[in-house]
Amino acid sequence: MSAVVNIVLPVFALILLGFICRRTGRMGPTGASELNRFVVWLGLPALLFSVVANCTWEQLWQPGFITAFSVGCLGVFGFTLGYRLLQKQPLADASLDALGASYANTGYIGIPLCMLVLGDEALQPAMVASIIVVCVLFAIALACVETGLHAGQGFNQTLRKVSVALLRNPLVVAPLLGGVWAASGLDLPVPVATLLKLLGAAAAPCALVSLGLFLAQPQPGGTVSGVWPLVTLKLVVQPLITWYLAFQVFELPPLWAYSALLLSALPTGTGPYMLAEFYGREASRVSRVVLLSTLGSLITLSACLVLLPI
Repeated sequence: MSAVVNIVLPVFALILLGFICRRTGRMGPTGASELNRFVVWLGLPALLFSVVANCTWEQLWQPGFITAFSVGCLGVFGFTLGYRLLQKQPLADASLDALGASYANTGYIGIPLCMLVLGDEALQPAMVASIIVVCVLFAIALACVETGLHAGQGFNQTLRKVSVALLRNPLVVAPLLGGVWAASGLDLPVPVATLLKLLGAAAAPCALVSLGLFLAQPQPGGTVSGVWPLVTLKLVVQPLITWYLAFQVFELPPLWAYSALLLSALPTGTGPYMLAEFYGREASRVSRVVLLSTLGSLITLSACLVLLPI
């Protein structure tokens, strides 16, 4: 149990520090946004680029891991979307709820957690999972939201908007550029590699502090219905699906199997909330999902660490 505490405590301590700094006024109301900009535009892209640029295709192409993790998150997304639509909820709002139930916080919590638990080698599965979440799951949700908001405008216009949004996302562009560099067979110049290493090292702690700052922001008052089913889908159902596929069906190597389970058990990231805010949709439910799933993941992630023979 002490090993679990040693692994989990530093991760959530950084989140708590961000929370305290915001609540005590040590960092202002724009702190979460500005620190998030650093992580999204500099820290994580540098980390993702350097990892992909120094990897081979054989190291990243893990069909069993990709299938296990993708089926877990996309299965939960599809189930939640269908259920919300049956409840006569608008497609845009149903898509945001589905994203809240399936969007693992692979960038802010997953990467530092996997590296702490499994070592630097776990950065590869964490990065693959991040690409799936950002490039596949988020793109599908974005397409559904755009379709719901622009019904009747045609498939081509929706596809164009989604493509432009993804191509402007540094978390998508960075690994793609890293893949291009890896294909060239060239070594990164020493000054560039050092710069990327410094930026990448700052990504994880800044991301966790930024998440704490975000969670410290005032939450909407009153009762918000339908939150706990989404939290349960994220913290319980998705990991169970991924565990079954990773351990029972594909029998993945330990590093990839453990990573798949930990990454699927992560709480909901801030992506769904930011998407709801961007489109001017009701964000109270998804913000509660982010908050409660983050708190609940203290229990579920600790349980995973206790059960795994690491």
